[in-house]
Amino acid sequence: MSTHITPGSATRPPSAPAGTPRTGTGTGTGTGTATKTGAGRSGPRPRPRLRTHPNPHHATWTSKAVVNGLLALFALYTLLPLTWLLVASTKDHGDLVGTGGFTFADFNLFANLGELFGHGDGVFGRWLLNSVLYFGVGCLASTLVSTAVGFAFDKYDFRHKEKLFGLVLLGVLVPSAVLVLPQYLLASKAGLDNTYWSVLVPLLVNPFGVYLARVFSEGYIPNEVVEAARMDGAGEWRVFRSVGLPMLAPGFVTLFLFTFTSSWNNFVLPLYMLSDDRLYPVTLGLAIWSKSSQQNPEFAMLTIVGALVSVVPLVVAFVCLQRFWRSGLTAGAVK
Repeated sequence: MSTHITPGSATRPPSAPAGTPRTGTGTGTGTGTATKTGAGRSGPRPRPRLRTHPNPHHATWTSKAVVNGLLALFALYTLLPLTWLLVASTKDHGDLVGTGGFTFADFNLFANLGELFGHGDGVFGRWLLNSVLYFGVGCLASTLVSTAVGFAFDKYDFRHKEKLFGLVLLGVLVPSAVLVLPQYLLASKAGLDNTYWSVLVPLLVNPFGVYLARVFSEGYIPNEVVEAARMDGAGEWRVFRSVGLPMLAPGFVTLFLFTFTSSWNNFVLPLYMLSDDRLYPVTLGLAIWSKSSQQNPEFAMLTIVGALVSVVPLVVAFVCLQRFWRSGLTAGAVK
């Protein structure tokens, strides 16, 4: 007698008693009890637990504390020299030597200011006016030139435009101190050495200002506005003067402050170009006084008070123009 076994059917051996449960040998559906041969456990597997910070508010507070601490440390590092300068300017020469650097003594600030502006027939006042001429008027003209060139690089298409702009970027990589000697030789050949023009003319060329002006022009002036002005009959100069400059006001002020700050603190160019002390800017004059204080202690106090006075124009410029340059620094941000 032959037994036909279909795939997936549940059978029991012929010799097994009638009560033996059937065993499944395939994929069929039987009514018997199926035994699972596996090492794993039956039932759904538990979900993996995600690692979370025990207190996310504590992590946020810690990060803020670290950032604020670093900012406070940098602010302290920046303000300590200015604080010492302010305290030292209120002392006389004896208290400057005999007291601590941050210890107040007899208040002599106004007397020191009188000596400063009265020394050498008021030469310090002349130096201060020279600095305003060199680095105020000169940097204003430099900013205007840089803005016009950056606007042209952004809004005009001409031959070899990007190659010329690459040359401008190469000029950014060259330190200004390296160019001082060639500039002096050129000024000497032109007969401009030891004149105001020997300091003013080199300030007009600012490759970094051209780069920033192009960035500001791309961020502030849409091309559609320029095309609309041209369609209304405005010439190219009027487009720049009446459309470009008003829209570039925040970038213009930011660029002016960058140029003004770097030029005000630079005395290498005037040192090479000028030999008449009546033409010195205030930074060069203070450097000469500081060197002379080694032989004459009187110049030490004059140098300290003069350094305090020389900081005032920078502070006034930043405070008065802060609403412009703060918005200019965000040019190109997501609006």
